[in-house]
Amino acid sequence: MQNFDLSPYLDRIYGYAVKRTYSREEADELTQEIVLAALRAMPDLRDESRFEPWLWGVAANVTRTFRRTQGKQRAMYAWDAWEMLSETPAPEDEGLEVEYDRLRGKIAGLSAIYRDIIILHYYDGLSVNEIAAKLGIPAGTVTWRLSAARSKLKKECANMNESALRPKKFKLEIYGAGNYDPKRGIPVPTEYVNDALSLNILWQAYEEAKTVEELSAICGVPAYYIEDSLANLIKRGAMIEPAKGKYQTDFIIFTDKYAIYAEEYAESALIPVMERLIDALDAIGDELLAINFYRGGRCETELRSLARVLAFFTLIDRYNPLPYPEIKPNYDGWCWRYLGDAESGKRKSVGIGIQQSQNLGSRGSYAHTVFYFTGTAYRPMMRDDMINVCEDILVLGATEDRESAAEAIEAGYITRRGDGSLVVGTPALTFAHKQAFDAIAERHLGPLMSEYTACVNRFAAGYRQLFPAHLADDAARMCHSLFLGMYDFVLRYAMRTGRWEAPPKGSVCDVLLQWKEK
Repeated sequence: MQNFDLSPYLDRIYGYAVKRTYSREEADELTQEIVLAALRAMPDLRDESRFEPWLWGVAANVTRTFRRTQGKQRAMYAWDAWEMLSETPAPEDEGLEVEYDRLRGKIAGLSAIYRDIIILHYYDGLSVNEIAAKLGIPAGTVTWRLSAARSKLKKECANMNESALRPKKFKLEIYGAGNYDPKRGIPVPTEYVNDALSLNILWQAYEEAKTVEELSAICGVPAYYIEDSLANLIKRGAMIEPAKGKYQTDFIIFTDKYAIYAEEYAESALIPVMERLIDALDAIGDELLAINFYRGGRCETELRSLARVLAFFTLIDRYNPLPYPEIKPNYDGWCWRYLGDAESGKRKSVGIGIQQSQNLGSRGSYAHTVFYFTGTAYRPMMRDDMINVCEDILVLGATEDRESAAEAIEAGYITRRGDGSLVVGTPALTFAHKQAFDAIAERHLGPLMSEYTACVNRFAAGYRQLFPAHLADDAARMCHSLFLGMYDFVLRYAMRTGRWEAPPKGSVCDVLLQWKEK
């Protein structure tokens, strides 16, 4: 056969090479050798219908020769070795090569202290004394590590963890303080640890610390990738090394375990005070609607929903008895912590999401607070410049910051009318309005706070036991948030019993609060 076009097969040939080599450089080299061999041998192919089996046979022959040449120099293993080409036929005489592949994969799964010695001894042919001299460690240590490595390999070759083929992913966020804006080149810290391997490691090492070998076996990834990822995760404040050679996730990852506990105990914990809480929150909604504040085009049901959650938010500092341990500065100098969410969504978790742009230090006087809970949709908080544009419009009717206004319009915070005027789509309370609302919340909810906090404390006593012991401060912060978070169960109860109407579908719950007089 003459002049057969190989270009449609180049990506598959390269994928084949990647799975049988230890680095991208070797894969490039092997790919070139396979293509050259195929081109040279193509005139001998008589039956075009047998082209693919013939091509992979050429690839297998070239690979065997390539491996013999490179054997002693190779000390790595392809990350994606599990993704085999299903359409690639395995020649009958490749059985031994398959076993070698498997063994090399397990060697790659050993941590460096074992892997290096195995490679030096079996690949480079060095004696125990030569290895000891090369690594600067006692010969007895080399002998012990060789024995331990052989035992590990024997065990690993007999048992492959199925979880290696099912990596875990979850949503990763931060809470605390930090000034990040990806559009302006300041990425949120999660960007540095949000790859698939890092998330899988963080998930597997959440409940208990794991060694490199354990993580390699569980994740199905060679140990040197695990080690590289661990170094980054530790640098980025996501993992710790609580004991030599053991690594554990250093933040909370919420799972259905926490939601199940909340489903079983949260509402019942509030029953003694539930009806009186609902009556008080109804009265707060009535009084807020009597204030002449800027309503942002929201309907009465949405404004009542805002009033209820804002009332609890207003009283946190005064009545919440649960401590909130100080968040120490992270690696970038800001005081924040990671928070993972691996809940299935099938259970009713406890908590109300809050995002707050306090807008301190800017030219403006308003802050933007977003709440998301049952019946509401998620909405990101505004940037400082967007908040200031909203304030310009509220106070002056227009703004000179056209760029920020355009971004706020695109994000849905501001609407442009047909006549070109701009309208803010978020309710806003002036400093005077906020003071009046605080007094309303205190008058109606204050008398119930002793009973309410006792209910929250009883629930929190069991809730905090669900978290890993080394995350005591994080657990305390999560329990602190129960003061507001338990409101979500009041809301669910009131909607289920017909006391409250659910907000319209797709509603958001946010507000602009003026924090200083101007």
